[in-house]
Amino acid sequence: MLPIQGQNSSIEDRVFPQKFTLQIKGRLYSFAKPKVMGILNLTPDSFFEGSRISGNSTLLLKKAEKMILDGAELLDLGGYSTRPGAKDISVEEEISRVQPAFSILKKEFPEILLSVDSFRAQVAQAAIDAGADIINDISAGELDPMMLQVVAESGLPYIAMHMRGTPQTMQQETSYADFLNEILHYFSQKMDNFRKLGIKDVILDPGFGFAKTLDQNYQLLRQIDLFQIFGCPLLVGVSRKSMIYRLLHTDPEHALNGTTALNMVALLKGANLLRVHDVKEAKETITLFEQLYP
Repeated sequence: MLPIQGQNSSIEDRVFPQKFTLQIKGRLYSFAKPKVMGILNLTPDSFFEGSRISGNSTLLLKKAEKMILDGAELLDLGGYSTRPGAKDISVEEEISRVQPAFSILKKEFPEILLSVDSFRAQVAQAAIDAGADIINDISAGELDPMMLQVVAESGLPYIAMHMRGTPQTMQQETSYADFLNEILHYFSQKMDNFRKLGIKDVILDPGFGFAKTLDQNYQLLRQIDLFQIFGCPLLVGVSRKSMIYRLLHTDPEHALNGTTALNMVALLKGANLLRVHDVKEAKETITLFEQLYP
């Protein structure tokens, strides 16, 4: 296990985002400043109703255009709902949702970076064939043994997230002997494996809401700066999640204010990438952060 330092860290112990570059299809993209990733759910059952786009190309283009105009530099497309207890769907159905959307967006917005949110190698490959620039895997290769081979062969950046179990079982997988150390050890092993496979550009996502209790989510956010030891960009995805709306006794529809507050904390603790439903508000948060700490 990796030792944890600063167990009593506070908001005063600021660890600002480190500067990184990612190579994507022969071009270098700078993470000298935090970026915003907009969420496009190509599903009928994602936990936040306002994010759902299911088989509607007009709505897809409209939402994508608004996110780009609001300041998103990456868009994350997923065809499989990963909310707790979500319905499982076939690989074929997931591909039928994802692949056309990538083709449409790549044609309409060729400069925007597109990420495929899937833990299935076949879906990732279908998205790559349609123009995907990044692979976002909630299981870091745990749920499909072929995923890492697809990532390695593609040469694309890989977002590796921490979770346990599956979307259907993860909320029964929240018992840890040493919570933070176990997650750090998980990523330590993953990074060793990625290097052996030749996967060079990795973004780490600690996995807020995935196999974690409400209290564990906040413990993770308080000490997310610990993950900078891996020398990779950090993605934080807390947007409208239950760690916010349950604590505030509300629902996803009314969790934007809480999301904005926690996104600022994430930036203060070293986040490089905010994955959000509401791009404009996240971009404004980054602007305020940069004004406070130029």
